[in-house]
Amino acid sequence: MPDNSFVATGPGRPKDLAKRQAILDAAKNLFLRNGYASTSMDAVAAEAGVSKLTVYSHFTDKETLFSAAVLARCEEQLPDLFFEIPHGTPVDIVLTNIGRGFYALINSAESLELHRLMVAQGKQDSKLAQIFYEAGPQRIHQEMERILSEIDKSGSLRIDNPRLATEHFLSLLKGTCNFQLLIGCAAQPSEQEEKEHVREVVSFFMRAYRP
Repeated sequence: MPDNSFVATGPGRPKDLAKRQAILDAAKNLFLRNGYASTSMDAVAAEAGVSKLTVYSHFTDKETLFSAAVLARCEEQLPDLFFEIPHGTPVDIVLTNIGRGFYALINSAESLELHRLMVAQGKQDSKLAQIFYEAGPQRIHQEMERILSEIDKSGSLRIDNPRLATEHFLSLLKGTCNFQLLIGCAAQPSEQEEKEHVREVVSFFMRAYRP
C-alpha cells in the first residue's frame, strides 16, 4: 500500500508544516519521557500519527530530530522577538523582556526534565551533549552577546566584554532557584516572585554597566 502521508518535496515545493510540527511535538514528549536511547524514529512516527518515511523526509536522523526538538523548545518561550531592540525602547525594558523569557524557559517543567536527561546522558554520549549545547544554551548565549554588543554601541551601557557580561546576566537570572528546581527541593516561583527577581537582576546589571 502506498504511503499517503509522505509528500514528495521537489524544488520549490515546501514540506507539510503541520506534519513537521506534529513530529517535533512527539519528539519533545518522547525524548523527555523515555530518554534519547529509548526513543526510536518508529515511536516518534507513531506518536505523531505519520509514517516513518515522513519523519525521515523532515529530519534525516535521530540526532537531527533531537537537535531540532531542543531548538523548537527554546524558541517556544524565547522567540526571536526577545532578541531584537525595537527603536526607542529603553534598555531596561529590553533586558526585562529577555530576562522574563529566559527565566520562564529554564524553569519550565520541560526544560528542567531536558536538563536532567542531558546530565544523565552526557557522560555516556558526549556528541549528544554537544548537540544539546549548540541547539539550546550556546544559541541563547550567542544571541544575548549580540544584543549586549548592540547596547554597548548605542551608548546606553558600557559593555567592553559582551561575552562575559552575558555570563553575568544569565547566571544572575538563574540564581539558586533554578538549581533547587533541578534537584526537586523547591516549588515553582510565583509570577510575582519571578517579576521581582528579574527586576532586581536587571537593576543590578544596569548599575554595573552604566557608563
